Amino acid sequence: MRKNIVAGNWKMNCSLSEGKKLASEVINMVQDEIKSDTQVILIPPFIHLTSIQSLIGSSAQVSLGAQNCSQHAKGAYTGEVSAEMLISAGATSVILGHSERREYFNESDELLADKVKFALENSLTPIFCCGEKLEVREAGNHEQLVGAQINQALFGLSEDEIQKVVIAYEPVWAIGTGVTASADQAQEMHAFIRSQITSNYNQEIANSVSILYGGSVKPENAKEIFSQEDVDGGLIGGASLKSRDFTNIIKAFD
Repeated sequence: MRKNIVAGNWKMNCSLSEGKKLASEVINMVQDEIKSDTQVILIPPFIHLTSIQSLIGSSAQVSLGAQNCSQHAKGAYTGEVSAEMLISAGATSVILGHSERREYFNESDELLADKVKFALENSLTPIFCCGEKLEVREAGNHEQLVGAQINQALFGLSEDEIQKVVIAYEPVWAIGTGVTASADQAQEMHAFIRSQITSNYNQEIANSVSILYGGSVKPENAKEIFSQEDVDGGLIGGASLKSRDFTNIIKAFD
């Protein structure tokens, strides 16, 4: 049975002291207020990882993720961070292929296929992002694009490997714009992604993969979006920087 997951991607925000304060607030709120077994993942900048892991401790509900990792094990790659480093800092998952990495750092699906494979080989759970820009959506080519993204980056994995991946659908036109895909639009794309997994593997495997929605989720719309059959949670950006908003989003599963 697939997990319900709410992951907070802090992006390039928060000083170390601000990050520790935010994480402490979220961890305490989750412990005190969340009744469901929703898995909560905090995904701060690299410099926060060890400090926040010490705050998370042995929590069964809150875990630590990273925003990116290299496809290389080690070596002369200035500015990069390896999977082994992330694990040593306490991370158990890593975002790969976020739209900002694709746009600003020219990450291709071929590169992301290598990163996903390497993360899995190092026991990190990839949170693989896919999604379309506004012009692609308006042209009606969103399924074609997202299908190509997941096909190139994920469908070379074995049956065992694909079940260890979390997919995050992020309509790029709904990130940081204040515009949110409707619950029906989110469900439509999540169902499409799951159908692609079924076609390349089988229905049982497709039903085991968590698919998150990542596009301007707020406390006000989280319950409607998360109630959709194929939506298993969210990859939260801006709202994850406010402990009360983020906790209220998690509560959508209570």
